Amino acid sequence: MSTVETKYCYRHPDRATGLSCSECGRPICEDCMTVAPVGLRCPDHAGSARRGGGGAGSHGRILGNRVVVRAPSARLSGAAAPVTVTLIAINVAIYLVTVVQGNGLNSPGGTLWDKMILWGPYVHQGQWWRLITAAFLHASILHIGFNMLALWWFGAAVETYLGPVRFTGLYLVGGLAGSAGALIQSPLVPVVGASGAIFAVLGSMLILEWQTTGRLGGNAMTLIVINLALGFYLANVSIGGHIGGLIGGILATLAFARWGKGHAAYGKLGIAGIVGLVAVAVVSVAVAYWQVRGLPPPG
Repeated sequence: MSTVETKYCYRHPDRATGLSCSECGRPICEDCMTVAPVGLRCPDHAGSARRGGGGAGSHGRILGNRVVVRAPSARLSGAAAPVTVTLIAINVAIYLVTVVQGNGLNSPGGTLWDKMILWGPYVHQGQWWRLITAAFLHASILHIGFNMLALWWFGAAVETYLGPVRFTGLYLVGGLAGSAGALIQSPLVPVVGASGAIFAVLGSMLILEWQTTGRLGGNAMTLIVINLALGFYLANVSIGGHIGGLIGGILATLAFARWGKGHAAYGKLGIAGIVGLVAVAVVSVAVAYWQVRGLPPPG
């Protein structure tokens, strides 16, 4: 049996910590750390990273041995989380179009709805775009309200860690994986909503927290368990879509981390990340194809 040495911040000897400076290796607490593109830095080596305002305070803090992700503040909008803001805008715009074409806020429909909704028989007819477009449809004002609030809370925080390019890839393959999971559960039930992609974001949070703290049972896991449990409690929720998106997000973020050789929060979209995103997308489409093959044509 091995033992783990307790380390204390070199500037605050009374504070135990599992963090260390990536430059000099000295242990640091959450008040002394600065998140830099190449790791955590102590005050002596923060350099321009602290002056640039890119610390964890904008989206989360590391307390002891766990990550606490706070609801992003207004200053994140447009600057630190442009993709999240754009995705919310697209979702809201599409929802408003389907409301106008349909029968009101809680009964969207119309031409755009019919072209984008996920339904197994349509996919079987070769309409594969529905695997991603369904992630931009919502069935009611509460549906889009809760999903967009979750996307803002979780998406903005994860985007600041991954950057806009990798976050975009994560969100899109999460939508594909969520659709594949929904088709596994019920290929003959129409499905809409961004939940699969949002669960991919939660899966990414889980890996980011694990890589930072060495623990899986932190805040991200709690959020995942609560939201999965709500899916079993609430009516008309695609549990398969949630689980599919969660798995897709976990795998994509592990690929960003080069399967444990690096930290997913640092660096650019490399070969491992590209291959991982493509693999998740291809497997999601393959699973969807397997589930819809042989379904009767739309009536």
